[in-house]
Amino acid sequence: MGQPTTSDVHVNAPLTMISVAFLQDQSNFIADQVFPNIPVSKQTDRYWTYDRGMFNRDEMKERAPGTESEGIDYTIDSTPTYYCPVYALHYDIDDQTRANADSAIDLDRDATELLTRKAWIRREKLFVTKFFTTGKWGKDVAGVPNGVDLATEVLQWSDPNSTPIEDVRRWKTYVMELCGGFEPNTLVLGQRSLDALLDHPDIIDRVKYGQTAGRPAMIDVSELVALFKVPRILVMKAVENTAAEGATNVHSFIGGKHALLVYAAPRPSMLAPSGGYTFSWSGWFGASGQGHRIKRFREEKLESDRIEIQMAMEQKIIAPECGVFFNGVVA
Repeated sequence: MGQPTTSDVHVNAPLTMISVAFLQDQSNFIADQVFPNIPVSKQTDRYWTYDRGMFNRDEMKERAPGTESEGIDYTIDSTPTYYCPVYALHYDIDDQTRANADSAIDLDRDATELLTRKAWIRREKLFVTKFFTTGKWGKDVAGVPNGVDLATEVLQWSDPNSTPIEDVRRWKTYVMELCGGFEPNTLVLGQRSLDALLDHPDIIDRVKYGQTAGRPAMIDVSELVALFKVPRILVMKAVENTAAEGATNVHSFIGGKHALLVYAAPRPSMLAPSGGYTFSWSGWFGASGQGHRIKRFREEKLESDRIEIQMAMEQKIIAPECGVFFNGVVA
């Protein structure tokens, strides 16, 4: 009779202190950070917009003795509307699975984490559809490998001969003039676009004189903020698996190889422009200020507990002239 094997004397048990799960960090997602969020009590409604030129027109005239001062008027457009569609997803935990789950597995927690990240991915993709693509803003600027037309193109920033600092400055001035004096305060970068900038020789050259023998010149987002003179730089780090379930995973950055330079109001305002807003329906029962809610309820016919996430929001461009989109800004 042979000696007992390891499997005869030891049964593998789950480690309660660790588990392996590829859960993206919330900081990878920027859709909620770019433009102000407006919690709204109704799923759909109107909002008001002012003519941007009204505030920048010189209409004062010299007043003669005994005469009235010059009068002006203004109009408000009340036709724009928003509509917050409801997006939803659920996960069912059946009674048999729950009864057989080891103590290290928290099925309700895992389902909530899974559904939450699915919602983040959808929100990020909606941001791309609404804001981070061509045909949306006052100007589309194409990244090209050569033969640059300065009116509509930039040399791709992955080219060491490109001039990203000058490009951003030139298009900041363009937006400021078009947007009535509001200077772009936000630069949104895809991760690939950021990588190209961090290694760009022109950018490294501008900070290298601060290096020491033990500390070589290193570039991070804070240096880019200083060089570009844009108060906020947000990086789209989130990834999506575009493969069908069961197929080989195909992961890619949701933000692609693009950039958006835009003025985003620090807070919602009646009298100041903003490239965009997010309208979040917070008026339905249990919803957060961002229009999210998570429910847990019983599906007795399935002998299961259902975890369900819903979100209701619309990401909408308000002032397209306040933004420039750089399409394919790196190779």
